[in-house]
This record gives sequence, C-alpha cells and structure tokens, in this order.
Amino acid sequence: MEPFEDQVVTVDVGGRLRQLRTERGMSMRALARASGLSTNALSMIERGRTSPSVSTLYKISGALEVPITAFFRLEPPKHEIVHLKASQRKRVEFPKGVWEGLGGEAFLGRMEPYLLTLEVGGVSGPYGMLHTGSEFVMCLEGKIEYDVEGQKFILDPGDNLIFAAQHRHRWRNAGTTNAVAIIVLAGFEQGERPSVFHLTSGMRADSNDESDPGDEG
Repeated sequence: MEPFEDQVVTVDVGGRLRQLRTERGMSMRALARASGLSTNALSMIERGRTSPSVSTLYKISGALEVPITAFFRLEPPKHEIVHLKASQRKRVEFPKGVWEGLGGEAFLGRMEPYLLTLEVGGVSGPYGMLHTGSEFVMCLEGKIEYDVEGQKFILDPGDNLIFAAQHRHRWRNAGTTNAVAIIVLAGFEQGERPSVFHLTSGMRADSNDESDPGDEG
C-alpha cells in the first residue's frame, strides 16, 4: 500500500456541493434562498459547468453551515487496512483546540476516529451538533464535559461515553488543564462525513467563550 501522504487525490467542488446539500436534505431552491444565489448558478456549479469564486463559496458554505474547506476535502483512496504514523495525522486547529484525524478518512468502513485536544476554555461552539450513527468518547487527560440532549456527563481520565449521535450534543473542557480525548464516529449513513459537523462546530467556537454548553437552549 502506498504511503498515506503520497496517495493521489482529486477535487470536485460541484460534486462536493451536491453531496453536502443532499446530506442536509436541502433542495436547490432552499439553498438558493439561504445563500442569496440563484438556483441556476448553483445548478451550474453542481454540474461542473462553472467554477465558483471564493466569495460565492463563502455564501454557500454559510448556508450549508460547513467550513469552506469542506468543498476542497481531498479524498484519498479507501483501504481495508490503514497504518498511520503519528507524523501523518491530518490536523485542523480551531479556537483553543486541535482536531486530529486518526486515519478514518482513508478507511473503507464507516468509522472515523479522532484525537481531540482542548485548551482551558475550549468548547465545541455555540450550537449543538447531530448526525447519524453512534459516537464513542474516551477521556485521556484532563476533564471533558459532554452535553447530550441536556444531560451532562463529566469524563475524567479513563472514563468513556457512548450515545446515538442523532441526539444533539456538545463538548467542552471542564477542567483547569488541557484535556485530551479519543472520539470515534461510527455506523453513520453511507456518504455522510459526520466529522464535518464537529469541525464546523469547533471552527465557530468563540475563543473567548467559556460558557456552559447547557446554557444554549
């Protein structure tokens, strides 16, 4: 198997737009209303007839509630066996945190493991997230609070939590030191990338927001 970093990837912005829109059950007309763009312009982008400008992508990403980078996600070939060295992890930084992929992006099955590191005050953002499948969390260091449909669970080192991910959930560093956790997203619907919801939520987090996740209704 070729090295992870040497794998050939392709980018299809129109195809990604169609996939993201379909995953959210959003019609072309609904996306047009939310983004302020015409249905014809969106259709042309999805069919690969035109290349959107950066400003157009920002409007679409805002309407879909995903980071603009979601349109350029590089899809490596999928494998039944993935051996990933620590230096090969894909890292995404957000306010007071780092989200590291553990090879799920190259795995053939429907499982995405991640390593989450949160600084003091790190939160998943102002909104809860939900997706298909199940979610497993194990705290490795520090103290992490998960809010699942209003139920709060404190995870100390060695503690874990499993829940159906269609329940709205949020997380935060609930301690006074950095917190580290393993998060495994599994059993989600074919074609869905639940990590996008987590990444979007983290990227929206206000770096000065240390509010309790339960404060949001």
